Amino acid sequence: MTPSLVIENARTEAGAIVSLILANDRIAAIGPNAAAGIDPAVPLFDAAGGLLCHPFVDGHIHLDKTLIGLPFIPHIPGDTVAKRIEAEKSLRRTVSLSVEARGGALLERLAAYGTLSVRSHVDIDTEVGLKGLEAVLSLKQSHGHLVDIQTVAFPQSGVLRDPGTAGLLDAAIAAGADLVGGLDPAGIDNDVTGHLDAIFAVAGKYGVGLDIHLHDGGALGAFELRQIADRTVALGLEGKVVVSHAFCLGELGDADFGRTAAVLARSGVAIMTSAPGPVPMPPVKRLAAAGVRCFCASDNIRDAWSPFGNGDMLERVGILCDRQDLRSDEDLAAAFRLATQAPAEILGRPVGSLQAGSPADFNILPAASLAEAVAARPLDRTVFRGGAIIARGGRLIV
Repeated sequence: MTPSLVIENARTEAGAIVSLILANDRIAAIGPNAAAGIDPAVPLFDAAGGLLCHPFVDGHIHLDKTLIGLPFIPHIPGDTVAKRIEAEKSLRRTVSLSVEARGGALLERLAAYGTLSVRSHVDIDTEVGLKGLEAVLSLKQSHGHLVDIQTVAFPQSGVLRDPGTAGLLDAAIAAGADLVGGLDPAGIDNDVTGHLDAIFAVAGKYGVGLDIHLHDGGALGAFELRQIADRTVALGLEGKVVVSHAFCLGELGDADFGRTAAVLARSGVAIMTSAPGPVPMPPVKRLAAAGVRCFCASDNIRDAWSPFGNGDMLERVGILCDRQDLRSDEDLAAAFRLATQAPAEILGRPVGSLQAGSPADFNILPAASLAEAVAARPLDRTVFRGGAIIARGGRLIV
């Protein structure tokens, strides 16, 4: 392969200073002496001792919901999930800027911060139909050169309480959505069996995975988690199902937690947490010790559910560490991987180590270790996509 770029003075996670030879969109060579004998006419980038690390993966966002690109809209409060859904639908009817424009602006921000893969939930209901999905699928074409996009057909208004939604979920997968979503089988649809029957039927028909929002708490939420895990095994979907939020895991006693975690581990059901505000959250370190796969993601970024969120996964990891009292270098490094390798694996895009033959997609951060990166959260990062620099200092340059 013909070298296209030489990177010198990059620091590996192990602390070694190395050079990289890029050949277009691949790493051709990496090591302490990799640049020896390379034609001096090949362009050179000096990493200045910066940390070479995997790109971020935001495994749970809502490209169709974000209000980025609009003047600031005050938050609409709601004390239940159902009330907030209705408030959001009311706001959705008044927003004039298209999903393509708002979602595209968010994708550009994510890429500028070093996130190169996302999973976006997209509202599917009898009011909006498949319009949001069609818009997000169009973003795959317009912004796929920056960020890889997976889509989840998300029944935000419920399945049974919004008759016709089950058929729309089927149509969404047929139209190109990657996974089937779900939402609070008890809290929203008031029918755990009926809700799970509907969404798992679509997943089973097409052989796709599921990513289910679960806010239901306590013993009820734990029961639903175990039901989801049992169905995952029954349909042979091990490793293809995620439960997002799962607040109940932060509320359980030892016995119920242990029983539920064991079922999740056996079924390969993964847990996503966005490290949300003053609510219980899944204890990631304890879950990992039980063999449950976990990852961190943004969820809502400047939308009707929250005025907060900026798309910076390094900031999100820092919030998770602060909320769960993760302080040691080992814990901070493990948390960093909850936003890189872990979600990549769960989204079906394993990355392995950065080595010869790997895609030339990575970040270089001004830090000496993953722990320092999480603690300092530097914005002065350099983002490589397909072997080219696409962003520096939190700004796109392409």
